Amino acid sequence: MALPDGGAAFPETADHSDGLSKRDYFAAAALTGLLANKYYGQNTSDDLAARSYRLADAMLMERDRD
Repeated sequence: MALPDGGAAFPETADHSDGLSKRDYFAAAALTGLLANKYYGQNTSDDLAARSYRLADAMLMERDRD
């Protein structure tokens, strides 16, 4: 099941595009944290990307909890 992307993180862009989704923004923030970990070199790029999006999805679910 695909999760919603949370909508636009930066909805107003200079070229009037949709901008970056909140899911992508959260994943980028998560990836930054993962890369700051001294053990990140033990993971492949695919592993880090997948983990970043799992964290982003968890943040979106937590954000939308009642």
